[in-house]
Amino acid sequence: MIDHILTFLIAIPLLGAAAIAAWPTGRHEHFRLIALIALLLEAIVAACVYFSFDYLDAGHQLSEVKDWITLPIGSLGVVSIDYALAVDGISFPLVLLAVVVLFAGVISSWNINHKARGYFALYLLLSGSVIGCFLAQDFFLFYLFFEFMLLPMYFLIGLWGGPRREYAAIKFFIYTFLGSLLILIVMIGLYLSAIDPVETARAVGIIGIEDAIHPDMIPQIQQWLFDGKIAPEQLIHTFRFSYLADPGNYIPGSILATTSEIFIGGIPVRLLAFWFLFIGFAVKLPVVPVHTWLPDAHVEAPTPISVVLAGILLKIGGYGFIRIVDGFFPFEAQYSAVPLAVLGMISIVYGGFNALGQSDLKKMIAYSSVSHMGFVLLGIAAFTAEGFNGAIYQMVSHGILSAMLFLLTGVIYDRTHDRRIDHYRGLIGVMPHFTVITGIAFFASLGLPGFSGFVGELFTLMGAFQSDALPVWIPALSTLGIVLAAGYFLWTYQRMFFGSFWYKNGNTHVLTDLTRRETVLLIPLVILTILIGILPGLLFDMSGPTVSAWLETLK
Repeated sequence: MIDHILTFLIAIPLLGAAAIAAWPTGRHEHFRLIALIALLLEAIVAACVYFSFDYLDAGHQLSEVKDWITLPIGSLGVVSIDYALAVDGISFPLVLLAVVVLFAGVISSWNINHKARGYFALYLLLSGSVIGCFLAQDFFLFYLFFEFMLLPMYFLIGLWGGPRREYAAIKFFIYTFLGSLLILIVMIGLYLSAIDPVETARAVGIIGIEDAIHPDMIPQIQQWLFDGKIAPEQLIHTFRFSYLADPGNYIPGSILATTSEIFIGGIPVRLLAFWFLFIGFAVKLPVVPVHTWLPDAHVEAPTPISVVLAGILLKIGGYGFIRIVDGFFPFEAQYSAVPLAVLGMISIVYGGFNALGQSDLKKMIAYSSVSHMGFVLLGIAAFTAEGFNGAIYQMVSHGILSAMLFLLTGVIYDRTHDRRIDHYRGLIGVMPHFTVITGIAFFASLGLPGFSGFVGELFTLMGAFQSDALPVWIPALSTLGIVLAAGYFLWTYQRMFFGSFWYKNGNTHVLTDLTRRETVLLIPLVILTILIGILPGLLFDMSGPTVSAWLETLK
């Protein structure tokens, strides 16, 4: 296997962005070709990682760890920030999803001619940041990628979006930035409260600077920490995920120690930190009521950016819930399981009702995303193997399906610049191929058996029904989301595609069927949703061992 292969996954799009920025002034075809080559190389490297991935290994694989920043800060100890990357059964399915959606997005950007250099450079910067979020194993590194995504997305919406693009871009930025500030506050608190046991063992002389540590030595250094035998200036603080998830690495009496008795406003500080993190990632998922930026962003964003936004960026919120919120605060997460599940249920039902009432096709799909991502939160709140596996599966499934749905919306909008559902009727007569693929996307999204959408919703609901922490009425009411999805997808399909052909604005000659490029772009996504719908083991075999081991650490 290639050394530092995970670094290549991050570096390839970033180097592509640098190449576009440095490219001599030329035609816009040059810039989109560089972006396409970069993401094609990204797909090849991801395929190499896939074929080397060990399904039976529940731990981290292909780990890369380098000391990045080490800074003594006197009595507060030493700042230690690592460049740490790895994949496991939780993150790798989302890495593969990101590669697929980003590649689809760059192909769908083929008609972008306005300021093409800036567009494709920003698109590749966004691509590298997204991949970095899923690979990072250090909270500081994760936060850098998480924050850096804001700038490319802000400009991609604000410069290449629709008539209200400035409003949508600012709203997206403010919501996400405020959520990020809450995450930052908790990140600093965790850093001040936890140590790196390996580097601290070296600092106190238990092992030499270059010596490897034996696993039995970690409990020893943790006991010394608990007994107060280590001077504060010898403590090596850390942002590493694996160390922050271990209660034994927390300094007794620190603000976020697992035994902390600190209260703020009558609320335990660890519970408050848990909700800060939850809100930060809930904005990204998004969860009702912090979802209102999403419909505006989707409506105003150009089609490829809507594809990336729904297909990948929302999944970073779900990934953050599993890896960070539950990983660092498992007791608080289980204590708060019912309110979390209720928020998931509300998102499912509220998003469904709003989608049912939309006349704008893109806005309908945006609200359907709110509803479908509510299943992710419900599965995570269940704290069962079925729930966690179902949440991961649902994120991958929704990423593929939402990419299809927004690409199909883009097909109509590119021809007519009109997304009103009630402005079309009988499209099956003039756009038969488009009608078939739209039907597949709609039926898969409403959860028809044989497609990926069915499996994701089934397992999240199974996990919720089997959970000891959740009352039965929460998943029972959540099933209403499936009924609503059938309503808004079937109603839209009936109104737009059946009956006598009619288009309100009269320019019927523009309503041509799918081009070769559009067909080549959509068919692989159709195959994927059918393939993982029929063979869900392709994902469950990957996530299952890691989820089982993960649940054991959370008990």
